[in-house]
Amino acid sequence: MIDFELPPQVQQARDMLHMVAETMMRPIAREYDEREHEKPWDFLNAMWEASKATNPVSFGGGGKKEPGAPSVRNLQTVVSIEELSWGDAGLYLSIPNPGLGGAAVAAAGTPEQRERFLARFRSGPPKWGAMAITEPHCGSDTAAITTTAVRDGDHWVLNGTKIFVTSGKMAAQESDGFVVVWATVDKSAGRAGIKAFVVERGTPGMTVVKVEDKMGIRASDTAMIVFENCRIPLDNILGSPEVQRSTEGFKGAMATFDATRPAVAASAIGIGRAALDFVRAELEKHGIKIRYGVSRNKLTAIERDFMDMEATLQAARLLTWRAAWLMDQGRHNNLEASMAKAKAGLAVTQVTQKAVELLGPLGYSRKYLLEKWMRDAKINDIFEGTQQINLLVVARRILGYSSKELN
Repeated sequence: MIDFELPPQVQQARDMLHMVAETMMRPIAREYDEREHEKPWDFLNAMWEASKATNPVSFGGGGKKEPGAPSVRNLQTVVSIEELSWGDAGLYLSIPNPGLGGAAVAAAGTPEQRERFLARFRSGPPKWGAMAITEPHCGSDTAAITTTAVRDGDHWVLNGTKIFVTSGKMAAQESDGFVVVWATVDKSAGRAGIKAFVVERGTPGMTVVKVEDKMGIRASDTAMIVFENCRIPLDNILGSPEVQRSTEGFKGAMATFDATRPAVAASAIGIGRAALDFVRAELEKHGIKIRYGVSRNKLTAIERDFMDMEATLQAARLLTWRAAWLMDQGRHNNLEASMAKAKAGLAVTQVTQKAVELLGPLGYSRKYLLEKWMRDAKINDIFEGTQQINLLVVARRILGYSSKELN
């Protein structure tokens, strides 16, 4: 039988994080949206102390698992991210954690590397991980990456520029963090020559040259990082350094996105739900209550719009939970991860824009957070693979085409 109820431990974590979102994040959301390049250290330190004992790859951890009970780590993670993003997506993204860099280590690293790079997130001062893949001339086409990694004795030497690195400044400059950098060891090999490298905080030759001014998620830093003769140990490459003319090694690195795309989808759902909750509350203040169970042709236009918004978000949530559940089962979720990301990214942009539209001047005013949620929403349709890229992945998986056959 299909069960849509959350396990008790996941529901407990959800309730706790909703309280955090409501009491710690919402009150400072506007302040740190306006003070984009400042950090809410009281909040960050509190979240670090609360979270460093959980699983070092994700926010939710897995809680204690009874012998023989199924894993719920990834399901708990996406549910937790939804609640934190309901509080504020920018603040959620600024919380100290391994981030996308940690996900890359978990997906492509050896057991020794996972322990070496992720164990540090269990203790000490706040620290961040980040992943650097996008370049000034290269967005979704990862085969066009030009950052190079050249072996020199017992080191790799990295040269290149990466842009739009989420938490890049914090990972590169604070405490004991690291940046996972995607670079090519053999340009002629195309995707097969692309590898992931861990560059630890403070490594000479890694320089944060710019922190972006952004439309949304402004509490989170987004950096440009230049690597100039940046030397890292030989064993900081994730996985094998061997270049095989198949793309199997590259697919292993790309498995990072199978884990992170459901997380992005969950964040989108949290933002959309925040907007929906606000609209419902404002409508009720004005005596407008959504009537469920009434024939659609008897509903007002506002009621129909609101129900459509709810249905869109719920569909995205169920896709996201399925993608997370598959990970917990140890099953491939490449198709489902991209479906969830594509659906949620589109849903949150539509829902937040419609929410602003429904409330008119009230929605457009900076007096309330609704206009901010509309700004925060759009990034979920862009990073971790754009809407178009994720739909392309979905089409390839359903139709059985390779990237060369369908691009």
